Amino acid sequence: MIKKKKSSEIFFGWWTVLASGFFCLWGFGYYAYGISALFKPIASDLGFSRANTSIAAGIGRFEGGFEALIAGWITDRFGPKWIVFSGILLASASLILMYFIHSFWSFLLIWGVLFGTGINTALAIPLDTAITNWFVKKRGVALSIKWMFSGISGVIILPLIAWLITMVGWRTTCVIGGLVFGVVGLPLVLFFLKSHRPEYYGLLPDGAKVETETADQKAMITRGIAYAAEVQEVEFTLKQAMKTPAFWLLILAQAVYGLVSPAVNIHGVPFLTDRGINPLTAAFMMALMIGASIPARYAGGIIADRVEIGQMRKVLAVAYLMQAVGMGIFMLFQTEFMIYVWFILYGFGMGAGITLNTSIRARYFGRKAFGTIQGTASLFLTPVGVAAPIYAGWVYDTTGSYTSAFWLFTILLAVSSAILPFVRPPKPPEVNTDIQAIA
Repeated sequence: MIKKKKSSEIFFGWWTVLASGFFCLWGFGYYAYGISALFKPIASDLGFSRANTSIAAGIGRFEGGFEALIAGWITDRFGPKWIVFSGILLASASLILMYFIHSFWSFLLIWGVLFGTGINTALAIPLDTAITNWFVKKRGVALSIKWMFSGISGVIILPLIAWLITMVGWRTTCVIGGLVFGVVGLPLVLFFLKSHRPEYYGLLPDGAKVETETADQKAMITRGIAYAAEVQEVEFTLKQAMKTPAFWLLILAQAVYGLVSPAVNIHGVPFLTDRGINPLTAAFMMALMIGASIPARYAGGIIADRVEIGQMRKVLAVAYLMQAVGMGIFMLFQTEFMIYVWFILYGFGMGAGITLNTSIRARYFGRKAFGTIQGTASLFLTPVGVAAPIYAGWVYDTTGSYTSAFWLFTILLAVSSAILPFVRPPKPPEVNTDIQAIA
């Protein structure tokens, strides 16, 4: 039986996008960016070494790949609503519990494990799946808005956290973060996230017009599949996707690419200051890179919605190559002006790539098992993101310079771009399984 939903001028999926934007703005604002402001106050107050503080701060990223696999399966089986609710509840409680930590192990448990688990399970696969389920032809723009909020968090929430620390201390700053996330975020989940794709509520993706209403749920789902087929999108299960070359080649390209960004984010400022750049100027340059990525995320979404499925891999290759060119120009000339060229090109390519990375997998393999497919890919992609910063640090400790590491990163970006033209859209599966089948 279809659960009827009253029609309104604004398609319900856009409310899901805006709610997801807030979750990413506040959640990533604390987790991804806020830790840089909290890092020294926590280490100084509790007497932690920077190495130990880094371990606790980074453990959530390591566990993220395993959690993504589980979260993806649960999301496809039961819908994104309650796993997002649970993740935000856990993340909110973890931030509040930060007020009471007094040892390294409590910091490791609360920030590293509990807060990391909450963020990983709430803000990644389930939100991408929720948006992917409700959009097809406008999916790129919808995903880009979510990722724009994530980028803006580095511009808005990070300075707010730094200011709060100076006013009330790091403990109360964490409590405020937890309260806001819970009090605002949890009601947004209840009101603006649904457990199923729009066909279950008598709607079509993107808010497309329903010509004739029907109470037959299977008929409505069939209409949704036909609507997606207009842009050559078909439904794959995980097993069907894993039998295609596209599944593995896309993981390979994204894994090679994924080695670079975490290392640049962590070692970018030290790399610049080693070349005599003032720390404040270096921080501004990194902020410029993030700023350049924000409009590029939206641009990537527009492009993803307008190009044919066979062209998406080429557009993504250009985004990767743009980052390689920017970094390569600086490595060749290494002037202060070229740093700006590097970060603008790199930031724009990174921003477009963030949106396109998700959009291409959804377009290639459809909505039915998107969470499971994306989660399985994350299981392979996460370890490289953890290893790359460690490698860059080892290179510096061994040679006294980041130069060879950053040359390698430039080459890896070019290699990932070269792989993508071979990631052709998969052939439709020979057998169309029931919509409930995700394995």
